[in-house]
Amino acid sequence: MEGMTREKHESLKFYNYLCQKIGSEEVVRIRRLALVIYDIGLKNTITSGSKGEGLDLKGSDIDVMYIDRYFEVYESETEKIVLDSHRLPFVMNTDETQPCYTQLYLITHHQNKKLIFNVSGGLLNVLEMSHLRYVLSSEQYKQYCMSVYCRFKSPKQVHGPCISGGNGEHDFAWCLKCDTWICQAKPWVGRPRTAWPSPELISKIISCGVLFVPIGCKGSINQNIEWRISFSVAENFLIFSFSHTQLLCYAILKILLKELVEKHQDLKGLLCSYFIKTLMFWILEETDLYVWRPDNIIPCFMACLKRLLYCVRYSILSHYFIPENNLFLLRFNTNNKEKIITILSNFYGQGINCFASSETLQDYQNYSDESTESLISRNIRFVQQIMPTFYTIRRMLGADQILRLLYNFLHSSRTGTSRLLFALQIAEASMVVADIYLYPNRSGNKHYYFSYIHVLSHLTIGLNMDALSGLLKLASFLYVHKNYEASLNMIAYILQKCTDEKFDMSFIYQERIVILIQKRVLNLMKKEKLETIMKSLIIHSCYFEQNSSIIPQELQLDVSGMRNVFLPLPFAHFLNFLCYYHLHDISSCKQSLQRLEQVQQRLSHCSTEVFIPDTLNTVICCGIARQLIGDTFIARKDFKVAAALDEYNITSAASRLFNLI
Repeated sequence: MEGMTREKHESLKFYNYLCQKIGSEEVVRIRRLALVIYDIGLKNTITSGSKGEGLDLKGSDIDVMYIDRYFEVYESETEKIVLDSHRLPFVMNTDETQPCYTQLYLITHHQNKKLIFNVSGGLLNVLEMSHLRYVLSSEQYKQYCMSVYCRFKSPKQVHGPCISGGNGEHDFAWCLKCDTWICQAKPWVGRPRTAWPSPELISKIISCGVLFVPIGCKGSINQNIEWRISFSVAENFLIFSFSHTQLLCYAILKILLKELVEKHQDLKGLLCSYFIKTLMFWILEETDLYVWRPDNIIPCFMACLKRLLYCVRYSILSHYFIPENNLFLLRFNTNNKEKIITILSNFYGQGINCFASSETLQDYQNYSDESTESLISRNIRFVQQIMPTFYTIRRMLGADQILRLLYNFLHSSRTGTSRLLFALQIAEASMVVADIYLYPNRSGNKHYYFSYIHVLSHLTIGLNMDALSGLLKLASFLYVHKNYEASLNMIAYILQKCTDEKFDMSFIYQERIVILIQKRVLNLMKKEKLETIMKSLIIHSCYFEQNSSIIPQELQLDVSGMRNVFLPLPFAHFLNFLCYYHLHDISSCKQSLQRLEQVQQRLSHCSTEVFIPDTLNTVICCGIARQLIGDTFIARKDFKVAAALDEYNITSAASRLFNLI
């Protein structure tokens, strides 16, 4: 009995430790809700990956799947097919494919049509002829998507059906959708199971249909025209149904894989997170729910590790929805299989002590559950854990059509946390609306006044987004409308708020920059709500949409092709400079330029890898200011520095340098 009590105590201690290191139930719920709101806003978007699951582990990424609504997929031509002149219908053909794969044939009614996309570099045909019918080529389709993506971004790599973003934190995949649950997966619905997933969850999952991603079965002679059947929506629902103990077990299995197994370079990529996810689904379906308790988390983890070891040893891991597909078939050779078995066996022998060599969980032995975490410490950790998720969403958001939808969801939200998240996203959306607003081509003060008030009202709502960026865009709006004195007053207030205790989200992923929480913040966290903390302490970079109507004319070139981002403090000094320049206050103008260049010098000591184009835009602002006051020699020097660092030519530096020659 004493031994059992000791084991339960150790499990509870480990559970509490994991809540602090990986995230509490509350933190996970907020991370998920933030990304769900993002999906709601953009429509036809599904966010998954570790961050989409509510985890923010080292190396976590976001997988974003865009549903291409130009295509409709049906399981057979006997279904009721909705013909739409704007969409092409395809039918599945699995006669010549492995389980979990299909070909997509253009439905007979549309055989006389040939789908052509006009892309830079020529015409790309995404249809091929097979068995006297048009089939949608997964390879050609992916190439088309890459060409579209690369117009705006420069991907680091392409792997499988995905394109990795420039910083490696996002994987983008375009996919097609079938609105019905396909026959291959129908046995899953009535499969014998204990209690998970529930009948209600199963009904919800099958109502969402399935997706198709552009990747064929490796080794197939028809690989280029095959599509993999994806259950990403269903998998998200399943993971969201995990208890927190189950989610933590899932998380530490991923940590074991990424931080321990993949230390061996020859094993890197051999096992992947999707295998861990599949393993968890099978285990949960076969076990009783009461086993998954916080005071039993260590035995649960050990059982999962033992199951993984079994699957590797016998090279069998069935796909969760279509078991005929063995994910481990031909996955290993003799050497790497024996090596993985040896490593996993050693981990199993060590128990949770195996994490002593893990970067994330290495300090567990120093953790004491006797000291109660203070409310202040909890709030600090809470903000630190959820802000990367908000930062990620903010960098990806850019659609004004979400505003009404978000407003409706705000008023139907049941919890204070969800209302806060929707309110923050409404503030963000309002900023976008103000940014992209096109003034009517009409003369007269009346039309100008209504347009001015319309934009001003949205900017006012946007002030709730964070501590500074909303104010900065309002100051920029005032400058654009030549209200220089009002803009200067606003900037003075902004510069007063640029204090050290703020969470500057521009540097959230720069590991060597540590966020220092000073006494004022601690006092604030003692008495203020999360909403107040986020509005008072968080600083976002200042984003301007393509062809923004509220960015200074001097920076219009920088938003002519795409949205752009400026660091808040240097942008404030640059705006200050511009106001004084137009007021012909040369002395104040030079002081503002001096402060701008001092900020730039401090930024130059940071690695530029994370900050392109953010810090490069600061260098460009310095060059523009020098050019305006007639110092073309230094202006040319600034533009030359920025152009040299602009690897993908995504800033205006090269263009401005050319115009100065």
